[in-house]
Amino acid sequence: MIPNLLSIAGSDPSGGAGVQADLKTFSALGCYGMAAITALTAQNTRGVSDVHVPSAQFVAAQIDAIFEDIEVAAVKIGMLATGFIIEAVAKRLCYYKPRFIVLDPVLAATSGDALASSDAAEAMVRYIFPLATVVTPNFFEASRLSGHVIAADHAGMRRAAGLLHARGARAVLLKGGHVPGPTSDDLLFDGASYRAFSTPRIGVSGAHGTGCTLSSAIAVYLAKGLPLPEAIEAAKAYLTAALAAADQLTVGQGIGPVHHFHELWPSAPKR
Repeated sequence: MIPNLLSIAGSDPSGGAGVQADLKTFSALGCYGMAAITALTAQNTRGVSDVHVPSAQFVAAQIDAIFEDIEVAAVKIGMLATGFIIEAVAKRLCYYKPRFIVLDPVLAATSGDALASSDAAEAMVRYIFPLATVVTPNFFEASRLSGHVIAADHAGMRRAAGLLHARGARAVLLKGGHVPGPTSDDLLFDGASYRAFSTPRIGVSGAHGTGCTLSSAIAVYLAKGLPLPEAIEAAKAYLTAALAAADQLTVGQGIGPVHHFHELWPSAPKR
């Protein structure tokens, strides 16, 4: 059976992040993708120029429409722009109880533009943390969610993961892409033990949507039956390959997207 996966996230019209990246990831890895749109953004590879946020009631109605008709194997959550939307999403997920929920706590775009209101971080901790199978913040997001400044080093990763677990996250995957070095090191903490995941650092221009892609891939592999550590390892391998192939794409003048379909499309010469 082909798993059905639901993305609850914002839209990126340039196709590199958000719902578009989630659906591409689901499809590339052999799943059927669906989406409940939490925000419309006007953005491209150079940044975000505007954001339109629908009502919390409409976001909830989209989630209801999916669960009332379709079996959902896993949910990936991305951009939730306001506390009202966060609470509404949590209530619907509490009602439907999907087996796996991967929370990518998007608070800002790759460009640095804010994508969430000032109350969003605390609302995520209160309403979504208890539901999530795993939370996948970067250093900036970990600082906002924990209420502490997190040093961008390996000691800071351990501290951040512990702080977020103490705030209610069942498992935390702290993304270490901002730690300098030849490898990209992420750290998983489940309250009992730490596990590091290391892949070669890929020096390409396409890094837009990496967090969306990684969290979506984790959701895919959880839906396919892998335990969380193995799901993360497989997702990291997919993202690394998508990053390595990013220069085959010619998309925009800023931070370009990863190549989600690198295994399915014919190879093109690098730019």
